[in-house]
Amino acid sequence: MSVPAYVAILALLVVVIAIVVGPFLSPYGAAQINPMDALQGPSWRHWLGTDQFGRDILTRISVGGGATLGLALICTVASMTFGTAIGLVCGYYGGAVDQVLMRLMDVILAVPALLIALLILAAFGSSMPTLVGAITVMFIPPVSRVARTAAMRVAHLAYVDAARVRRESSVGIMVLELLPNMLPVLAVEAGIRLSYTILNLASLGFLGLGVQPPTPDWGLMISEGSANLTTAPWVVAGPAAAIVILVLSVNILLDEFAN
Repeated sequence: MSVPAYVAILALLVVVIAIVVGPFLSPYGAAQINPMDALQGPSWRHWLGTDQFGRDILTRISVGGGATLGLALICTVASMTFGTAIGLVCGYYGGAVDQVLMRLMDVILAVPALLIALLILAAFGSSMPTLVGAITVMFIPPVSRVARTAAMRVAHLAYVDAARVRRESSVGIMVLELLPNMLPVLAVEAGIRLSYTILNLASLGFLGLGVQPPTPDWGLMISEGSANLTTAPWVVAGPAAAIVILVLSVNILLDEFAN
């Protein structure tokens, strides 16, 4: 592996350990307000400083990271599952089935992804299930197109034709013959979707439509801290750095895997 890949792995480990262990080691609560410590800079007491309510930023990043990463993984798994299923069906059957499903995906792709999420959240309210559903719907179309292309590449190879001759079921052929040979492509796509999901969760959080208080959210932390950006930049720097490190590390590892 390259040096950037090792650095990315180390950075990911640091972030994950901070998310998993941080809330248990911190002497502060994520929602613990202390007006006397408001907007304190980084120190031995508060390693990344405090926000306008005196809340410890490092603790809030750790707790909020658990929510962000957990939701991102759930959304990625959901969008990859549904998108891969649609792509498999389209790539295997082709014809009218392919045309109908792909035109439906094109219609969804024609609408900006973030706008779809905003419409769903506006219609059904901002809650964890709605947030997961909105982001999942955003990413099903691009995943389905990637899966369809990968499925079409192997759908007419000799071993697939042999499975048809053996009268294996269509579902069996798709799951046992096509899917295993699509995994490298799907693994890269899953990493891309994970990165985009983290960014979109942060964007929705910035707009106040992500994870709701009292649970910390990286995007909402940036939004709340932007009012004090010139006088207390550390309020924004902490959660922003966490997003950049997490997304950049995932993308560096994706490049390494693809190569």
